[in-house]
Amino acid sequence: MLNIILFDSDARNHLLPLTATRPMGELRVGILTLREKWERSLKGTASYITQEYLQEKYPIRIEEENIIVNAGILPNEALCRRISELEPSEALLLDGELVAARLNETQFEHLIGDEEVHSLQGVELDKNIPVVQVKHLWELTLLGKQAIADDFALIAKGRKSHQISATNHIIGPTQNLFVEEGVRMECCTLNVHSGPIYIGKNVEIMEGAMLRGPVSIGEGSILKMGAKIYGPTTIGPHCRVGGEVTRSILMGYTNKAHDGFLGDGVLGEWCNIGADSNNSNLKNNYGEVKLWDYHTKRFEKTGQQFVGLIMGDHSKCGINTMFNTGTVVGIFANVYGAGFLRNFIPDFAWGGDGGGFRTYKFTEACETAANVMARRNQQFTELDKAILYHVYDRTNEHRTWEK
Repeated sequence: MLNIILFDSDARNHLLPLTATRPMGELRVGILTLREKWERSLKGTASYITQEYLQEKYPIRIEEENIIVNAGILPNEALCRRISELEPSEALLLDGELVAARLNETQFEHLIGDEEVHSLQGVELDKNIPVVQVKHLWELTLLGKQAIADDFALIAKGRKSHQISATNHIIGPTQNLFVEEGVRMECCTLNVHSGPIYIGKNVEIMEGAMLRGPVSIGEGSILKMGAKIYGPTTIGPHCRVGGEVTRSILMGYTNKAHDGFLGDGVLGEWCNIGADSNNSNLKNNYGEVKLWDYHTKRFEKTGQQFVGLIMGDHSKCGINTMFNTGTVVGIFANVYGAGFLRNFIPDFAWGGDGGGFRTYKFTEACETAANVMARRNQQFTELDKAILYHVYDRTNEHRTWEK
């Protein structure tokens, strides 16, 4: 199989906190992660060039012949065809920035060693070939509609959907619904007029749930009774979801199990949203939303009217928590409070605006992570601990109460 190596672009720094614990290729956009999209599209297996502290968990696999690709780019048929036609030592560029290249083992080792790659020939990509890439946090949800449709076509091609119970009501063409094996679903409404619905293996959708495509439900996830899911929404594997969700992404292993609203938001892995918690996704004056950027260390204009909650891995909120429009929460935050929280909550923050914040002690955070992951038969490893400590150490500048 083709050996694909995905590299983090400079956009990685603007995608924090979601990229604090993973390479860009592990971001989920649509049904699949960026890595899974490239593996299916190029018919290969992928590894990573990523941040040094992540590299041991996500190691590079180097072979005699390698295709390297910008991990933030979403594949399409024309681009994949051009990449498959790459000659040895040829690199595709977009306005001078690397899109993809075909390198042998020696050339690749020179590349990662910041040495000159001899005989590498750069060629500008044909302007007729579309390039869609993730550069900012708010773009993740904007790409959802097309990404779900493209992934649905990849997954469903040449396959037959499993049958569902006659107690369910499908509105629209049945070919826009694909159901994997082991799905349990009764008395639900699925509207596929506005986009496809994909339901992964062993998903349980409880009675009364309503889904309006495009929607993706990942393997092993559970939708609670009466859940209202508006597309485009991606729910990753092993999530628990209830209440109202619209135009959002849950990366995986995350709970928003109770009533409450999540709109135009992105939740990382191992998050938990308390009962009756809500986020605003639209300002009262209908103005442009600004969003915290870790790289520039300020709130940046998004050009968007709808932006909700962005939450890093392992963060949690108490019941009845209210998040303002365009709020960014770092990893391992534990927040609560009676009023609206501030629009940026640093990594490893504990508390709320009413009583202020303290630092979530690193040892306590690791103990919680181990307990939470064990409930889903996952292990919190020493390698995970080392990654989290790196983030803990590097983000202390944002925890102003420590000064």
